[in-house]
Formats: sequence, C-alpha cells, structure tokens
Amino acid sequence: MARLNATELVGIVLDEGSFVSWDEPPVTPAGGVSADYAAELAAAREKSGVDEAIITGEGTINGRRVAVVAGEFRFLAGSIGVAAAQRLTDAIERATLEGLPLLAGPASGGTRMQEGTVAFLSMVKITNAVVAHRRAGLPYLVYLRHPTTGGVFASWGSMGHVTVAEPGSLIGFLGPRVFEALYGEPFPENVQTGENLHKHGIIDAVIGPERIHATVSRVLDVLMGAKEVPARVPDPDTRPETVDPDADAWQAITRSRRGDRPGVRDLLRTAANTVLPLNGTGQGEKDPGLLLALAKFGSAPCIVLGQDRFRQDSRAPLGPAALREARRGMKLAAELDLPLVTVIDTPGAALSQSAEEGGIAGEIARSLADLANLDAPTVSLILGEGSGGGALALIPADRVLSAENGWLSPLPPEGASAIVHRTTEFAPQMAQSQGVHAPKLLETGVVDRIIAEHPDAGDEPLDFVARVGDTLEYELIELMREPAARRRARRLERYRTLGI
Repeated sequence: MARLNATELVGIVLDEGSFVSWDEPPVTPAGGVSADYAAELAAAREKSGVDEAIITGEGTINGRRVAVVAGEFRFLAGSIGVAAAQRLTDAIERATLEGLPLLAGPASGGTRMQEGTVAFLSMVKITNAVVAHRRAGLPYLVYLRHPTTGGVFASWGSMGHVTVAEPGSLIGFLGPRVFEALYGEPFPENVQTGENLHKHGIIDAVIGPERIHATVSRVLDVLMGAKEVPARVPDPDTRPETVDPDADAWQAITRSRRGDRPGVRDLLRTAANTVLPLNGTGQGEKDPGLLLALAKFGSAPCIVLGQDRFRQDSRAPLGPAALREARRGMKLAAELDLPLVTVIDTPGAALSQSAEEGGIAGEIARSLADLANLDAPTVSLILGEGSGGGALALIPADRVLSAENGWLSPLPPEGASAIVHRTTEFAPQMAQSQGVHAPKLLETGVVDRIIAEHPDAGDEPLDFVARVGDTLEYELIELMREPAARRRARRLERYRTLGI
C-alpha cells in the first residue's frame, strides 16, 4: 500500500491551497552535533525533501481554521530529536494561543537514538503542551499513520480527544524489530495494528486518508459547537395531553420491555443529523451495552452516552467497562464544554464475579459523581427501562426527560418484590407503590418533562424518536445559553433537596 508523506497528507486533509507553514529553521541541539550525525541529517533532508521529521502549520477545513502537525517518516524514520520536539511544541503552543483546533498526524519510530536521553525527555514538554491545549478547551484530533511507535505513541500520539488510525498501520509501543532483537523471538502477529487497537477499544476508528477531510469537518462541527452557541428554537411541545400520577405503572414497565421498542441507535439514526461513533475507553476496554458518540440534534451539538437495550442481556449485561467508557464521554464534555446527553435504557448493571472484580460499584460511584458535578450542560433521557445502579450512574443532570412509558427504580420490580415479599409475584404492586413510572416521577420532581407516546413507542417508532430529537434540541440549546455556574448550582441544589 502506498503511504502518503507528511506534505501529501496535509494537502489531502486541508482545503486546497490553504496550508501556510509555521516552520522556522531547526534549532541546533546544545553542544552541537557530530560530523557523522550532521551527515545523516543532510542525507535525510535530501531524501525526504523536508528539513526535519515534523512539519507544522495552519490551513482550513471547509473554511474552518485549524492547526496541523505531521510526522515525516522518510526523515530518519520520523524520529523525534531536540529540533523536531521544539518545532512540535512551538506549534502546539501557538495553536493554543490562537484558539485553534489541532490535527496531529504522527508517523515515527520514536525517539531519535543519535541524541539519546535529552531527545527522550523531550516527550515531556510535548505532552505538557498538549495538556495545556486540551485545558484551553480546544479539540486535539490524532491520525495515527504507519508506523507510529515508541515514545511518540506513548506521548502525543495517545492523547487525542478523538483518535483514528490508517488502515494496515503498525501502531505499538515497542517496535517489532526491537522486540525480536531484545527477546530473540518475533512479536505476535496482528497485535500492533490499528485494526486490533480498534477492536480493543483503544482507538475510535480505522479510516483511509482520503476520508480524513470529511471526518474532521464533521467532528469539529460538533466539538466546536459549544463555542458557537446556536440560536434558540421553539419549544416543540411534545408533552402528553394528560399526565396521571396514578396511572398503571406495570403497564408502562411492560411496554418498555417490548422487543420492537426503539432504542438509542434508532434515536440517533432517525433524529440526529450528525452521528460520529467513538469507541471504547481508550484504555483497552469497551462494552457493547454502551454507545458513545458525537452527535447533533438539529443545531444542538452534544456527546451521547446511550445504554443500548438490544446489546444487553443475561450474557452481556452492562459492566464496569461501560461505565468507564461513559466517564470518557464525561471527560470530553468537561474539557470541551460540550453538552452531554445520557440515554437510560437498561434492565440493570451486571451482577457477576467479573463485574465485582472489575469494580462495578466504584465505577457507578465515580460516574455518578462525575456527572452530578459536570460543568457542561447535561440532559438525561429515560428512554425505556431505568433499573438499578446502571441507571443511577447516568441520571443526575440539569434536565431529566422521560418517555411516557419510561421508568426509574432501585431494582427491577421483580427484585423489589423478592426482597419485600420473598417472591416476584408482587412486582406490579411494588412498581405502583414505589412510584417508578414517568407521571409519578414528574410529580415528585425526579423528571422535568415527559415525551408523549401514542400510546406506545413500539407502535410509532419513527414518530416517537423524532419527537425525542426535537425535544433534545430545544432543551440542549436552552441549557447552552445559561452560565455554567448557575446550571451546576441548580443541579446540586435539586438533588440536595429532592424528596424533602
């Protein structure tokens, strides 16, 4: 497969003719360089057509100004020495000062061995520059190219808000040639690949360079959305005509469990005009029961954390990895001040040895704490079942919405019945007495708004999810227009006084 060099990559990613280089002549390492190393540098310049292993600059993507840094593998295997590190750090810091999203396209064997420990430690200042960029609330997007290994992968290559890789790329910490030289045997095949990293929830996608321009454009349309607050939209008035707190709770629970009831994927497929799935925790875990995505409902950008009802069952209940994935989404929302939508639709979190050993209780607590104290705007949507700790972890928000047949309970009613009556036969009565159904939740202040079903979302899935999407757009934009401190104080006070 032909691989693009750094200049070609920048040319295909940015709008035609928009690139402006930021590069100054490379700095000379303290103490100078040996004659042999100087000859290597000269040969690398001639071979690659660039003066260092990093090129930097700015351009536009669909007219939006962005900063770019890209590695050139043909220059001494893209290795990072003092000069390359300084150029890279200068570019990251300039992007931060100018308020620009940053696109990084590393391709490197890692630290430049000719410069030793000093070059190795330059990864510290590069990492610090990326941290400062992210703390400024600016998107940092990474495209891992073939190959990306060593200290580059272990620093600025692994710090993206969104990270994708080139198809068939070698991506890993220790290069396979070095591994074999050190340990006398080859590294296992098909481990250090972009595809395998995606499979294990470490990166978000594997896409060809020809798709980067369109993908980045859509990602930035969402991630920069909080800095471009959309105009208000009319309240879609999707509430039911009547709300009866004494309605039959068991009927709502039965309807919420219908196999043809729409779930979070139906919501995104029908009601969102932009959907960009993210993948896993970024730390080697993912759970099919939770969907993490960037999305827009109408003009309202957000991060969606959705419990996927169709991918949770007795064999694959919502586990600790799902909540760690959710907390990744919360961190993204916090850093970028981007609205967060949680979609609750779960029969309950996993009850198993692996869940206990994986720290399920701690992850529920941490998710609950992160969400309740998030500065970004938050909306929770009870789309169907809302059972137990899995629901609790994603419920505390500025606005809590519920489908008309949604419900929220400490346990499934059958479990509550088993505790109180030592049999599941009293589940309907327990549901009613606990007040788990949406009309009662509205009356008690748990829910702020109910979205109508006519009479059951399973009978009108497309119309129902369209109403949900319209409601989310309205609620998100209203929250985006409020000061963060006011939103957070109101949210904390709400849960402090709930039920008193």
